[in-house]
Amino acid sequence: MVFSMWDEKTFGKFVYLSDIRVSPKGLIAYVLTKVNFSDNKYENTIVIEQDGLRKFVKDALMPRFSPDGRRLTYVKRLEDKEKFELYVCDIDTLSSRKIMETKTITDMDWNRDGRKVLISSIRRRDDPDLWFEDDIPVWFDNKGFLDGEEVLLQVLDIEAGEVLDTFTLPRFSTSLWCGDKILSNIPKRNNPYKLYDIVLLDGKEKEFILRNVSFKATDVEGKKIVLLGKPKKKSIMEHNFVYLYDKDELVSLTEDFVFENADPKIDRGKVYFKTYKRGKILLEVFSDGEKKTLVKENGWVTYYDVKDGLLAYILMSDINPGEVYIFRKKNIQLTNYNREVINKLKLLHNKYFAYESFDGTKIDGWYLEPDNKKTREKAPMIVFVHGGPKGMYGYRFSFLMQLLAKNGFYVVFVNPRGSGGYDEKFALKVVKRTGLEDFKDIMEGVKWFINNKDVDPKRIGITGISYGGFMTNWAITQTNIFKAAVSENGISYWFTSFAFSDIGLWFDREIIGSNPFRSRNFRKLSPIFYATNVVTPVLFIHSLEDYRCPLDQSVMFYHVLKDMGKEAYILIFKKGAHGHSIKGKPIHRAKRYKVITEFFKVKLAKKPKRFNLSKVLKDYKSSQ
Repeated sequence: MVFSMWDEKTFGKFVYLSDIRVSPKGLIAYVLTKVNFSDNKYENTIVIEQDGLRKFVKDALMPRFSPDGRRLTYVKRLEDKEKFELYVCDIDTLSSRKIMETKTITDMDWNRDGRKVLISSIRRRDDPDLWFEDDIPVWFDNKGFLDGEEVLLQVLDIEAGEVLDTFTLPRFSTSLWCGDKILSNIPKRNNPYKLYDIVLLDGKEKEFILRNVSFKATDVEGKKIVLLGKPKKKSIMEHNFVYLYDKDELVSLTEDFVFENADPKIDRGKVYFKTYKRGKILLEVFSDGEKKTLVKENGWVTYYDVKDGLLAYILMSDINPGEVYIFRKKNIQLTNYNREVINKLKLLHNKYFAYESFDGTKIDGWYLEPDNKKTREKAPMIVFVHGGPKGMYGYRFSFLMQLLAKNGFYVVFVNPRGSGGYDEKFALKVVKRTGLEDFKDIMEGVKWFINNKDVDPKRIGITGISYGGFMTNWAITQTNIFKAAVSENGISYWFTSFAFSDIGLWFDREIIGSNPFRSRNFRKLSPIFYATNVVTPVLFIHSLEDYRCPLDQSVMFYHVLKDMGKEAYILIFKKGAHGHSIKGKPIHRAKRYKVITEFFKVKLAKKPKRFNLSKVLKDYKSSQ
């Protein structure tokens, strides 16, 4: 096997795993994704594992085992027709039968009888000439214009291939089987990100289980319903915890354990869940009144499933995008897809450091040391800022960080106040104070690094996406220490974000100010109003289909800076939603990696030059 040097396409050498499922017969299924640069697409294969043997279903997604473990439903995406096909497969023979074709499928859930499948999809008006909306927001990230979107539930007889019943629910509702009834989480119109009704659907009858609560039902076993959230949140930034609802009694399982939880599931009375803790995503279980940590390695549990006592999960580390493990009294690794690639490419581990911020707050941080750091010569440094603000850095794989370290940069990333992975009080410290103390936390980390590592203080850059893009915009208006900045899908003016973003009417009101027309924060905390302070060369990267932090945010700031004679550049991808950096097509992602790397190489050189974006893109094209 021959490997080229590290470049913008190296991410395509890795295998990526997702959507793991466990069957009652002890089988494990997951989706294996490979990059295909020639056709500019991702190739997805469902892998079925049992006792060291593997079976494959090509071009397939969304594996779901039947209750008896003998069959598997999955979907194929017909990109040319913009449709999905639903299949049922016999596990022993791998023979498949097409059941239905539909425009969308967002989820599937087998009923315990093994005959009915609940299909969740979305339905819109689909007028060929226009979009029409009488609700807010008019669009949503990764969905586009909502066009009167509703959730469509179909109860499908898997044997006959016939739809037995249909239901329509408000947009963003989620559902699963609860016995022979359907349990649905229905968002409330006044705050669809914080308040829900949980209802049981039985034919056309609707029974309210809980009203106006801040959690969702995530799993069911018998009459026990597992919930994630809180009874009633005052802020979206509050933590999610795990609760059990049984016989009209609500019991808190994890609220006393400080750290935030996600994705709870129940099996044989035991409740499993993920926990965000100090740069790790752990896998834990609550049983007989006690909590036990099952997976506590330096890594992130990205997906997991459990059935009849068999627990399987995908664990990402700082040098591996993910492998499959099972837990049987101890953690056992089942796959090693990326081992040879990792060994050949010599990936770098994230090194931990901690420091005290200006007010004594302890902050966690990590860094990658330059791959060519063999002398005492000071090296340039790039500071990364995560999204959120309740995002979290830690022991996770980042191709871009590895690529930059391979190109001679220190890469530094910290979790300032407002980040996940700490207690709830820590996360709430940025509410109505974005860019203030959290920015100071980041700058104290920069100061610590300059004082403790061989960093050239005259060659420091900063970058971030989403909230990290906002913080990058903010940073270059508050200090001149940064000699280059890449602001990606960020915020420059909070008022237009409030009115334009898909979540602005709710999120921005909480994080910036409840009354955008009176709160001074919408101007005070907006980087664009400090544009005259900018001396840092900045590259804006944005995706046209981003409705979370819309394109106007980068275009406005770019226009203002250029009009003032500042050094600014803008790169707009024609396709891709807010998460285009990880969900964009392969060539899209490769171009992004290429441009960011070359920008920092030019602007953080000992003798920086003007950045020639046209030449970079031309060189990329000629090298293919």
